[in-house]
Amino acid sequence: MVENQHDEPAVTLDAFLDSQTNATAVRLEAGDDARALLPYLDRIALIEVSFPSFRDGRGYSSARILREAGYTGELRAQGDVLVDQMPLMQRCGFDSFAPESEIDPATLEASLKRYENVYQKAADGRVPIWARRHG
Repeated sequence: MVENQHDEPAVTLDAFLDSQTNATAVRLEAGDDARALLPYLDRIALIEVSFPSFRDGRGYSSARILREAGYTGELRAQGDVLVDQMPLMQRCGFDSFAPESEIDPATLEASLKRYENVYQKAADGRVPIWARRHG
């Protein structure tokens, strides 16, 4: 989970949109609009979303927008990513992480497996507990 599946360096959103690049990896900064990538999702292998501060939640919205639009490539949360945020990031659609600070693999695994049930729909497709009970 805390590893890179894609080795190509990511280009900025502006560089991707403004040039005739063959890049397959794009980096979204906190203020970038993920919807600008929607016409190109079929040719992007990696979208790296910057988290400049653990308090900045805009990346969660970017992830959900991209996954709900059908993006199936690697979606990486990069920056000030904390282990207790990773389960929520995963629910929004992130499938890899590049945190600034090292995270103990056992702690990460325990965090990602902590809650068996969820209470609302999200980009990860898990069925909420209420839907299981009344489904």
